[in-house]
Order: sequence, then structure tokens, then C-alpha cells
Amino acid sequence: MQTAPLVIVLLALLALISAQSQVCLNNGCFLTLRGMQNLTAEASTVQGEDLVYVLTDANGNPVENHPIYMTYKHRELNSTSANANRIKPYFEVKHQLTDHDGLFHVKVHNGFSVGVSEITASVVAYETLKSNTGYLHNTIRYEVYSHTYAQGWIQTGIILGMSIFSMVGAALLAVYIFKKNCGTLAMQKVADPIKEGAQGFLRVQYITIAVISVPVAVILFFMYWVRDRSPNDPGIDLALLAMVVTVSFILGAFLSGLSGFIGMFVSVRANIRVTAAATRSYREAMNVAIRSGAFAGFLVVSLSVLGVALLFTILYSSIPSRYADPEQIVGMIIGFGFGCSLSALFAQLGGGIYTKAADVGADLVGKVEQNIPEDDIRNPAVIADLVGDNVGDCAGRGSDLFESISAENIGVMILAGSLSANAYPQLNSPLSYILFPLMVHAIGMLSCWVGIFFVRVKDLVIEQPLLEQGVYRQEGTHINTHLEEQQPIMGSRVDDLEDPMRALNIGFAVSSVIATALFIPVCYWMLHTNQFPNAWWNFVLCGLIGIATSWAFVFITVYYTDFNWWPVMRIVEASRTGAATNVIAGISVGFESTAAPTIVIVIAILSSYYLGLNSGIVNEQGTKIGGLFGTAVATIGMLSSSSYILAMDTLGPIVDNAGGIAEMSNLPANIRMITDRLDAVGNTTKALTKGYAIGSASLAAFLLFSAYMDTISSYIGEPFDTVNLARPEVFVGGMLGAALVFMFSSLTIRAVGNAAQTVIDEVRDQFKKFPGIMTYDVKPDYEKCVRIVARSALMQMIAPGILVVATPIIVGFVFRLIGYLTQNHLLGVEVSAGFLMVATITGILMALFLNNAGGAWDNAKKLAEMSTEYGGKGGDIHKATVIGDTIGDPFKDTAGPSIHVLIKLLATITLVIGPLFLNKHVK
Repeated sequence: MQTAPLVIVLLALLALISAQSQVCLNNGCFLTLRGMQNLTAEASTVQGEDLVYVLTDANGNPVENHPIYMTYKHRELNSTSANANRIKPYFEVKHQLTDHDGLFHVKVHNGFSVGVSEITASVVAYETLKSNTGYLHNTIRYEVYSHTYAQGWIQTGIILGMSIFSMVGAALLAVYIFKKNCGTLAMQKVADPIKEGAQGFLRVQYITIAVISVPVAVILFFMYWVRDRSPNDPGIDLALLAMVVTVSFILGAFLSGLSGFIGMFVSVRANIRVTAAATRSYREAMNVAIRSGAFAGFLVVSLSVLGVALLFTILYSSIPSRYADPEQIVGMIIGFGFGCSLSALFAQLGGGIYTKAADVGADLVGKVEQNIPEDDIRNPAVIADLVGDNVGDCAGRGSDLFESISAENIGVMILAGSLSANAYPQLNSPLSYILFPLMVHAIGMLSCWVGIFFVRVKDLVIEQPLLEQGVYRQEGTHINTHLEEQQPIMGSRVDDLEDPMRALNIGFAVSSVIATALFIPVCYWMLHTNQFPNAWWNFVLCGLIGIATSWAFVFITVYYTDFNWWPVMRIVEASRTGAATNVIAGISVGFESTAAPTIVIVIAILSSYYLGLNSGIVNEQGTKIGGLFGTAVATIGMLSSSSYILAMDTLGPIVDNAGGIAEMSNLPANIRMITDRLDAVGNTTKALTKGYAIGSASLAAFLLFSAYMDTISSYIGEPFDTVNLARPEVFVGGMLGAALVFMFSSLTIRAVGNAAQTVIDEVRDQFKKFPGIMTYDVKPDYEKCVRIVARSALMQMIAPGILVVATPIIVGFVFRLIGYLTQNHLLGVEVSAGFLMVATITGILMALFLNNAGGAWDNAKKLAEMSTEYGGKGGDIHKATVIGDTIGDPFKDTAGPSIHVLIKLLATITLVIGPLFLNKHVK
């Protein structure tokens, strides 16, 4: 029996079945129960009903102001319902003393899960407690079979509505972009091959991903069909469960690819419009660029939120609650995250290998060997390079962040469902807790909409038009021979241009302030409960920690990669003595840059964990259980600005392409000055997005790891919360996880080198066979370079992709077999946990190093090009920085971003198939 200082809740009911019994106390009083027994009820109709005890003397008169003491014990019953053992009823004291009518009221609650349960309650007048006599016993057996969460449905409607609204807004941005003038015919001759090459490569790449995904989906279906049933599984047939998981996997892979493809579709049409806008106005060029990036940002986030929300809503509304609680529904859509991760891995690998192979080939032969400018029309690889910006930085990054948002949302929803199920008293709003991350993204999209329109730069004074003669035309066949109503601008120095990074920071600040202002009431609405009234405020603080973490990552990344700060300047200074010292300085900056983000991650995880732990939410044993959800809220707080961050990221390849089009179209120097200035800030925004992505991936990986531990706990029926690295097998698993990260990095960088070698050979061959290329008498064969890079990139992405998918599966099953032979039936899951833990930590540090070192090298080159102090383009310092930038290219655009996906893919694979690593002897 368990004693309760506040006498806690029983259950709930439709019909009142009265049961009266009496017992004579030592003082001659009688205690009478008026209550309900053997109850079957719909949960939403029974919460808060009264159980009434009456205390009378021997003459039947009520005894007032008399203390009553109650104890109870709860026993879960077996039932045909799959959720029979999930209900957690409890009593709640309304009065501790009898009132003037001798009545003592106790609130009756049943908890918020469906199932069957039984409570035996014992009540006694206080004076008889020590003698252990005079107890009144009554047993109530009840079943709850349905829940209705009206507020949750309202929240679902808002989330779906905001997602659709954001997609409509993104479409309007696309209309705005397409209405812009798309340049001269000379510009079109450059832009059209970029568009065709990018779309052609993506078609082949996504067909390849589809071919890989189909057998994975079949294997996933059979794995779920034949595995043992978990007590946490919904009460539906395993074949149906396997089908739902498989369909969600396919949907995740499809939407991930779709988001990347549509984002790239707009970016390859926005690049030339940015160039054309630069011939008229610096401000207009900036507006077109940021709104083109915003299209991709809003599309990716809204598609992710809509996909998860719609899948959850369909399953929740179609599966009766007696078969599946809300938290079990979340477990059924984990395949969505796996599909996103798999698609994103190959999209990021293929696009990253393509873009950097073309970039390295174009730079080494063109800029270093032939001493021609970047994006020079004489370089045979220049079109392939510009195509690569789109397939790698637009499509690849779009799929990457789609996967990040989806996996992190599902991870938070899993932890929210676990918290709701295990909290005691159970939370009265489990659906609100589960939907919370999706709602935060909805308000994040709204705040980012406002922030985008605060991105403004000052124009230069218009002096005279310097644009070459040409004919402007709109998209399609319509020819427009008139310029837009603005004249080109004239400027003489790059210092005349307002720093676009300042404008982007203002927009980010506005977006963050609005998101924070909306975050607080949303937390109260969705996380406030009567059972734990102060918990919501602790979670608000966790979310604010996440928002502050996003700011910290942005500024740390800017510090290490922007040419206005000392780390990049140090690399350029080191380049005075050649390429070797440039490389040494860049590696040093990369290693140094891992420290500050790690400290930020540590502070964010620990502070949010302890805030969540002290939220007051406990389980039935009184153990605090809110810590992991605190870190989950911090992660969602960090992701609240993801639309804006992705807009800045996509801006990078768009303005990079715009600069290339300006260079190859022989536009005047003042116009190229604008496109170069935007290109430089684009390098910074791409770098800071990578830092932001790895920061969010770090927090998300911790959440997914915790979800994996919870999943195993539900299978074995006891807490699985310890990974003992002192055990040799677990230590070995951790080493294998670390080795996987290094091996994966090696394969991706080698893939760039192999693909780049084919490009270098082809470019050298064209310069050798056709000397007239250098004198503009012969046009290079751009299309051949595009085909060579595409073929090589698609071939090179297979090996690292298979390595990532196969390694955790092999490790899990090998150590399951070893555990079977050694009678250690948890060995497979424990080694997998060690493997995942160490791989995650190693991957975070490796990605930080690769991203920041590559970004610093890139902007060191830009600074050397733009500054007369360092000799400008073609000087010795510039040549040294080109070597460093070439080394950094596969770091920052292939290996580093791919590790983001690697971390989360390992977590989702382990989460999905981890239970198969258990031996069947485990009960």
C-alpha cells in the first residue's frame, strides 16, 4: 500500500453506480462511501467527478472538521486491449477535513491513456489510524476506451493551415522572382546551360536514390513484420504496422527529394535575375537574392511540417484510441525520418561531390595553371562549376535541412509522447505536448516572413548606364526590348556598398524577436497543465536557451569564416609566404573553431536538461522525468529560425551563380563589383548555415539517442539507461563508430578528388587541343565537362552511402550473435548504443572542423581578390589562397555537410531497427 499526503485520483465515469458500506470506529462514528465501482467510461466525460465520503456519529449526525486519512493501491489488469497496462488512475484531495455535513470529497481521475485498471482504496478517520482499525475498503475496477482532445484538434488545424499558408507565400515569392527581367541574350547563353545541366543531373540523381530506396523499403517492411511485438507497440496487426512504417519511409524520401528539386528549380532561374537586377540597383539585386533564398527556406520547412503533421493526423484519426495512444502513433511515423535521412544523404553526397569536383577542376586549371579569372568564359569547366552550386548548395542543402527538421521534430514528438505517458499524474494534454514542435515551426515561419522584409541595403548614387547593348527577354519565348524603369548604377569602390551581412543580421534579429515573443504564449497554451502548473515556464526558459544557442552558433561561425574577422585575416597574412603556410593556418583555424561551439552545445544541453528536470514532472515512482524534454524544447527553440537560416543559405549559391553570369557576360566592372560583394557574403551565409545545421544536429542526435534508449526500455520491460564503456565489447563498438566517421570523411573527400581528376584531365585536354580557347576564337565544350562530372559524382556517391547504411546494421547483428553465445542478451543493443554515442560525438567535432576550415579558406581567397593590400586577383597571395580554397572545397561542401546527415541517419537507423539487436530470450 502506498500513502498519499494529498489523497489522489480515481476514475471517471458515465453512469453513477452507488456503493455504500459502513464501519463503526472506536469513537462510535460511521464512515460511508458514496462512489462508483466497475466503471466503463469515455475518458473525456469523466475527468474531475467527485467520490464522496460521509462521516456520521452513532446517531447518524454528520461529524464536521474531522480529519480523514486515505491510502490506496493501484493494480493494472490484463485485457484484450493492447493498451491495457497503460492507464494510470489517481485520487486528488479536495478537502482534508470533513465539512459541516460530514462530507469529505475526493476528485476522481483516470489518467489520460486508454486501458483497464483497478484501485483498492482504504479510508479511515484519523483517530483510528494508529490502532489500524476502522478502515473502509472499496475496490473500483474500470476501463477507459476513448479520448477526445478538442484543443489538440484546434492546434492541428493551425499547424496545417500555417504550413499551407507558408507554401502559398512561397509560391507568391516565386511569382515575384519570375516577373523580374531575366537579362540580356548574352546572359541567357550562360544561364540556360546552368539550368539545363542542374535539372538533368538532379533527374538522374533522384532516379538513382529511388532505385536505392525501393529495396530498403522492402527490407524495412519485412523487418517490422517479423520482429517481436513490444509492449509499447500499438494494438494493430504487425503487418499493418510494417506497412505504415514503410509508407512513411517512402513519403519522407519523396518529400525530401521534392523539396530539394523545387528549391533548385527556382534558384537556377533566380541567378540570372539577380545579375540583371545588379545592372539597375544594388538594393534590387539584394532583394531578388534574399527573396529567392526565402522561397527555398519556406518551401522546405513548410513541406517538412506539413508532411509530419498530415501523416500523424491521418493515423491518429483513423486508428481507434483503444489500439493506439498519441505517443504510439509517433512511433509509427519514425520511418518518415529514416526516409528523409536516406534521401538527404545521397542528395548531399551526389550534389556535394559534383559541385566540388567541378569547382576544384575549374580553379586548378583555370585560375592557377592558365591564370584566367574565376568564372571566365574560356574555362571549359565553368558551367559545370555553376551547375554544381545549384545541385550541391541548393538541392543538396535543401534535402539536408528538410531531413534535419523532420528528424528533430519526430525525435521531440517521441520524447513528448513518452513524457505524457510516464508522467504521474498523467498530463491532461498529451496531444498538445506532441504537437508542440510543429507549432513552434509554424510560428517560426510567421516570424521569418516578417524578418525577410527587413533585409534592406542602401543604394549607390546613379551616375550613368554602363550596360552593354543587348536585348532583355522574359522567361519563355516573349521578347522584351525595353529595360525596366531603372537605370544601372555606377560605383567605383567596394566600400561604397553597404555590408549586406549587416542587413541580413537585422532581418535575423527581427525574426528572432518575433519568434521569442510568440514562443512564450505558445508554451503556456500547449505545455501548461493543472497537474504541474509551473512546468511550462521552465520549458519556456529551455526554448530561450535554444534561441540563444542559434545566435551563438551564427556568430561563432561568422567570426571564424567572415573576412572581416581575425581568423580569416590570419590565413591571408600567412599566404604572403606561400600556399603551404596558408594550408597550415587554415587547418589551425579549423581545429580552433571546434572549441567554442562545443562549449555552447555543452551549456545548452546541461542547462536545458536541468531546467526540464526541475519542472516538477515526475513518474509514478516520484522520479523526475522532464530533463530530456527540456533539451527537446531547447532544440526546437534553436530550430524556430530555420526558415530564415535556410533562406540565407540558399542565397549563397544564387549570388555565386549571379557573379559567374556577370563575369562570363563581360558586364562592366561596377556591376561585377555588386555581384562579387553579394558573392562574398554568400560564402559567409553558407558557412554559418553549416554551423547552425551541425549545432541543431548535435542536439537532435542527443534526443534521438535518448529515444533509442526509451525504445529498448519498452521492449525489455525495465530501464535501459546505461551504456557501460568499460565493457570491452561496448568500447569496441564506440571505436568502430569513431572510425566510421573518419572512413566516411575519407571516402567523400577522395570521391571529390577522383571526380575532380577527370575534370582536370578534360579541361587540360581542351586547352591543349584548342589553343584558340584562350584567344576567344574557339568555344569550349561546356556540355562534355557537365556530363563527365555528373557521371563521376553519381558513381562516387555509392560507396560512402552504402558504408553508412550497412555499418550500424552489421555491428548490431554481429554483437547480437556474440551476446547470444555469451548469454548476454542485451549486448547487441548496448554495443549499438556505444557505437551511436561515440560516432555522434566524433561526427560533431569533425563536421565543425571541416565546415569552418573550408569556409575560412574560401573567404581568405575572396579577401585576397577584393583587397589591393594583398595584391588583388592574380597576385602571389591570391594564388596561395586559391590552393587553400581548393583544399577547403570538399571540406565545407561535401564531407562536412554530409556528416550532418550521417549523424542523424545513424540515429534513425538505430532507432528503427535497434529492437532487432535484442535476443528473443529477453523479456
